[in-house]
Amino acid sequence: MAEIMVNGARLAYDDAGDGTPVVLLHAGIADRRMWRAQVDALASRHRVIALDLRGYGESELPPAPFAHHDDVVGLLDALGVERAALVGCSFGGAVAIDTALAHLDRVTALALLGTAVSGNEWSAEADDLWDILIGDLDDDDLPANAAAEVRFWVVGPGRRPEDVDPDLLAFAQEMNLRALAAEQALSAVDAADLDPPAIGRLAELRMPVLVTAGAADVPDISRLADRIAAEAPRAIRLPDVPDAAHLLPLERPTPVTAALLDFLP
Repeated sequence: MAEIMVNGARLAYDDAGDGTPVVLLHAGIADRRMWRAQVDALASRHRVIALDLRGYGESELPPAPFAHHDDVVGLLDALGVERAALVGCSFGGAVAIDTALAHLDRVTALALLGTAVSGNEWSAEADDLWDILIGDLDDDDLPANAAAEVRFWVVGPGRRPEDVDPDLLAFAQEMNLRALAAEQALSAVDAADLDPPAIGRLAELRMPVLVTAGAADVPDISRLADRIAAEAPRAIRLPDVPDAAHLLPLERPTPVTAALLDFLP
């Protein structure tokens, strides 16, 4: 692990390999460890930087206003990297998109895996699925909320927990418990959103964009992938990854890593 000061916060990251730079941005239910299967493989061709976003994992959360997308570019500045490809999963994908829109000249390509998009509103179907699978929870019960989110996102609505590798579920639970604590702390800090948000600006993504999702994920995620592919001018929509849900780089590393190696400049 390495640490570096970025916009007044000490951020934790891993840095491996040489070649064209690639920054890996984790899901909101995880931290940079979710990329453990990709770092070494990508480092054979690229300089791979796996970041813990501010407040997550081993990164700090000073009580000062910030924006995640500005932190990504601040990291590039601090490391002397002029331009990089961004790979993001879920919330990390949303941060990657926001970074590309806010700093178009710094991003060479986007790979978006089960991505969220800032400004997107979840469908009534997604809300209903949560009510059916999870129901009401005590917001202060972090272990129960972590388990619920793992059930919803990592297992997915169409699978049962026993259908998924128990080691994956245990690791996801541990990461998400830390992530939920981070999100509680983040709620007390002024985090700036991209304005206007990305959902209405996908046509501005002029760089190459790769997008896919897990076939077992919540249906809204696959629909978002379709929308990005339809609106971003240079987007490539790969088929959804079979038998994978929201943490598809961790659950199905072989096809994801192969797709990234084929796509990244």
